Amino acid sequence: MYSVILTQNDGVILGPIAKLLGIIMNGIFIMLDKIGIPNIGLAIILFTIVIYLILMPLTIRQQKFSKLSAKMNPEIQAIQAKYKGKKDNESMMRMNEETKAVYAKYGTSPTGSCLQLIIQMPILFALYRVIDNIPAYVTKVKEGFSPFVDEFITLKGSTDFIQNKDNFAQATRFSKQFTNELFTSGDPTYLKNTFIDVLNKATTSEWHNIYAPGNFPELADKITNALHTGAFDIFEKYNSFLGLNIANSPTYYFRDGMTNHHFGLMLGALLIPIFSALTQWLNTKLMPQPETNPNDQQNTMAASMKSMNVMMPIMSAVFCFSLPVGMGIYWIAGAIVRSIQQVVINKHIDKMDIDEVIEKNADKAKAKMEKMKNMREASGLASNAKISTKAIVKNDDNKEEDIKKNTEFYNSGNKPGSLAAKANMVRKYNENNQK
Repeated sequence: MYSVILTQNDGVILGPIAKLLGIIMNGIFIMLDKIGIPNIGLAIILFTIVIYLILMPLTIRQQKFSKLSAKMNPEIQAIQAKYKGKKDNESMMRMNEETKAVYAKYGTSPTGSCLQLIIQMPILFALYRVIDNIPAYVTKVKEGFSPFVDEFITLKGSTDFIQNKDNFAQATRFSKQFTNELFTSGDPTYLKNTFIDVLNKATTSEWHNIYAPGNFPELADKITNALHTGAFDIFEKYNSFLGLNIANSPTYYFRDGMTNHHFGLMLGALLIPIFSALTQWLNTKLMPQPETNPNDQQNTMAASMKSMNVMMPIMSAVFCFSLPVGMGIYWIAGAIVRSIQQVVINKHIDKMDIDEVIEKNADKAKAKMEKMKNMREASGLASNAKISTKAIVKNDDNKEEDIKKNTEFYNSGNKPGSLAAKANMVRKYNENNQK
């Protein structure tokens, strides 16, 4: 049970999505293994392509919205200029109504692209979770850890060793797991999963720390043998991508290259952040860019977005320099796929007759308004009929009440000029004389 839950993301939203994406990633790696190239870097590239192809319909809808927005914005700006400075309720209501009419005409809404983003964002975050913790989702990779971890976990001091950030820089990420009751009580399954989580983030030099002289002297030979015939060789094979270990960062290769004169590996690693920046830049250039006008607030925001598009490639290069090569591969693959998608989408949208789309949307909006009008009228008639019925019932009730009161009044002999009234007068006269 723990092997499924503890190393996978257990978030309420991201957890199920990551599990589903993990099934896809696992299938891709199994396929690569069957054709003799079980490589995590290649699996990440194929996985990224598959996910972005799945998301392509949403991307097309989002780009279509951007195209319509560019056509629609002048009309929205004209309405805003028309009511500029008018803060009374009537003017605000009219501006809102006219704005709604324009959005209806173009078949969009102020939140037109939000739905696509709301759907895409959790998927992309979950995609990152899967790539960040491959052994949790790819059974073949996790099985590769098992022989070594089963051996290593029994060694005296290994539990303390795995928690030490001087031995494993990423150990601090798993501090909650180290303090978990299952870990402190020595639950075998929980311990094994936690060891795998830490070792999955280990660099080449951190793997070597395990069998460095003095760490585990009583079993040094056994550990060395386990490393070079088991997990270490397996992960050198799984993680090797164009000669680079994807668990190492370009920063690691830069330091190693300067120290050990591995300049070829250092240059190869430095290409990762460079390509990441270039592909991100290409991706932003292919995205449709709205025209800016410094006098308009909405276009000023668009100008800010353009500035962000310049900053994003730079930030991408900085992050990829310090993150593992595997994450850099994911970012590069994602940017390339998005760029290819954008070329295809741009051609599709350029062929689209925007005026025809607007005309169809206007007809739909008109039909919808007509339907709503009919529904309101029907609702009004029904409401009036209900009120009339209540009035009739109320009048009938009042009529019955009046009859009852009048009957009681007549029966009491109080009607002026009636025989009962005259008899009452005689009775009162006689009573007064007797007194």
